[in-house]
Amino acid sequence: MLIFLGAVFFLLITPGPGVLSTAGVGSGFGARAGLRYVAGLFIGTNMVAFAVVSGLAAVIFSVPIVRDILFYASAAYLFYLALKIALSGTRIAFIHSERAPGIIGGLALQAINPKAYAVNTTFFSGFNFYPDSLATETVLKFLAINAIWVPVHLIWLGAGIYLHRLDLSERAHFAINVLMALSMLAVVALAAYAQM
Repeated sequence: MLIFLGAVFFLLITPGPGVLSTAGVGSGFGARAGLRYVAGLFIGTNMVAFAVVSGLAAVIFSVPIVRDILFYASAAYLFYLALKIALSGTRIAFIHSERAPGIIGGLALQAINPKAYAVNTTFFSGFNFYPDSLATETVLKFLAINAIWVPVHLIWLGAGIYLHRLDLSERAHFAINVLMALSMLAVVALAAYAQM
């Protein structure tokens, strides 16, 4: 169980579309909009987890054309987000938009987020710690994942809000944008590698 909890923490804290966009919403729109977005991500990630546990994701991804369409759509969207970050100039602007994405935006991102599917598949297909009852283990995993998921995303939201308040130099803003863009591209590259 401790190994499982460690894996959950490290897989969730690492930069991916969910946490990077959470920081961006916090930076661009503040706490209230950020919390709405995190609520959408939360609902979305649990829907993805349920799809993985129930086998629905496996059925959908077993159709090669559907799998390819979803993969290319998610890779294109993540590449688009990385470009927005990299080309946002010398100010921190993870996502530039006139309106905060909200609950629907968070839910939609998780639906096409390859990291969400990969991570949930890893969590629920591995790390067996309660061999007497798969149902009990699954419920405990849902509870443990969410107990770590919520604070991790709130930390990233807080980081975005804090970065917005800092009076950083233009060079520091540019370096942060490039780092975030490269992190997003790494997610795309890992997803592409996993698809091969």
